[in-house]
Amino acid sequence: MGKVLLSVRNVSVDVKLGSKGIRILDNVTFDLREGEFLSIIGPSGCGKSTLLRVVAGLIRPSKGYVLFNGKPLLRPTPKITMVFQNFALFPWLTALENVELALINSVKSEELRRRKAREALRLVGLEGFEDALPRELSGGMKQRVGFARALVSEPDILLMDEPFSNLDALSAEHLRREVEVLVKREDIAPKAALMVSHNVEEVVQLSDRVLVFSGRPGKIIAQVDIDLPRPRSPRLPRFSKYVDELYSLLSY
Repeated sequence: MGKVLLSVRNVSVDVKLGSKGIRILDNVTFDLREGEFLSIIGPSGCGKSTLLRVVAGLIRPSKGYVLFNGKPLLRPTPKITMVFQNFALFPWLTALENVELALINSVKSEELRRRKAREALRLVGLEGFEDALPRELSGGMKQRVGFARALVSEPDILLMDEPFSNLDALSAEHLRREVEVLVKREDIAPKAALMVSHNVEEVVQLSDRVLVFSGRPGKIIAQVDIDLPRPRSPRLPRFSKYVDELYSLLSY
């Protein structure tokens, strides 16, 4: 792996619930390196999605800090983008317009924005659907728009918050295989990817490294390096061994 792009150091997040304070994340520390696909897995409510929002610059940690390219991350940046589990598309905008929206502040030329958005849609297999509204697209196609929107600004880091969880099994499998190839393409891919998931099999399929979280407050209890050739097949005995190891850690 390459140089460190992102450093999370001693991050804790506390939230107010009525008159009480609740700790969501507790003393989380890790690095994300160039060329790496890192996944975080853990039980529901352990703060996985909260951590992604800290890394995206959307919320500030109660303790600790995040460094991006060696500098404190204090606010959102177009160099760190996110794919959401609920698609997060504007229903009144076309697929092309939803993707263009990611460039509205960084690319002043409307013609250039449109050209970049068209190319992003082509890369995710949606050429010909530029003028479709979200209601006219299947779940898998909506999520492809989400990936196009996240990739169009050429980010250094791609964040994914359970990006396949709202898809049917077949659509999820097809999109996972495409993402596995897409995020490793040096000509278009982000420099690194960070995914949150509750699906052990997809984590083994996609990841170079997995961080296993405890229940709330979420903390790292284990790290598993996934040493399998790509593209990965669930039929391989070693694939099943990694799956079993992660299930064992989650059940601890």
